[in-house]
Amino acid sequence: MNKLISWLKRAAATGAAALAVASLQPVSAHAAPAPVVGGTRAAQGEFPFMVRLSMGCGGSLLTQQIVLTAAHCVNGSGNNTSITATAGVVDLQSTTGRVQVRSTKVLQAPGYNGTGKDWALIKLAQPINLPTLKIATTTQYNTGDFTVAGWGAAREGGAQQRYLLKATVPFVDDATCEASGGIYSDLVPGEEICAGFEEGGVDTCQGDSGGPMFRKDDTGAWIQVGIVSWGEGCARPDAPGVYTEVSTFATAITQAAATL
Repeated sequence: MNKLISWLKRAAATGAAALAVASLQPVSAHAAPAPVVGGTRAAQGEFPFMVRLSMGCGGSLLTQQIVLTAAHCVNGSGNNTSITATAGVVDLQSTTGRVQVRSTKVLQAPGYNGTGKDWALIKLAQPINLPTLKIATTTQYNTGDFTVAGWGAAREGGAQQRYLLKATVPFVDDATCEASGGIYSDLVPGEEICAGFEEGGVDTCQGDSGGPMFRKDDTGAWIQVGIVSWGEGCARPDAPGVYTEVSTFATAITQAAATL
């Protein structure tokens, strides 16, 4: 399986994903094994910065008016009013507290060509009054156990979920990740970070693309260290999830956000 296919498996099929959510049926998409595969249901308000995007991807509130997601979830940069961001709920069917805002602009990472640099920003028509998720600016937090969350598939090839799921995955160093073989030889050290269990069972999956991988910082606050990007299947043994290493692009992300 090539990397492009693995990416598409983490990202939901646009039409199918939208239909699945609307009909409350899970839709096939690439996500983290735990958030979806091997995960448990998140409590309302537990991760208020989580955003569901209408093309079948996840995202996080970088600011109250800008969503951070994956570059492979969008098609280039420029004015774009076709995306709807949903926030404020863990149950996509609930109308209590749900906020839905259309996009106005998209900025895909400069130089993105399908390998590395898998980040993008979506500007919303108006701010969402919810807590934001700060991003890591150094590699200090690129280790230990991480939390992943998303509405993606709860099993490889499964449907996207009505409820937000969460899971915990451990850091996997670059050498071990690359040693998994196959598509993992395409890993871009310094731009990507791996996480997952050697035995599999927990991972992001289809539909989780663009969502955050995060952990607590020294003050006990959540900090984003990764963006769901790709992987071989979902929650397979010796096949960790691969995430955009946020700290590498922190300056570029912050500067780009200021231009939107």
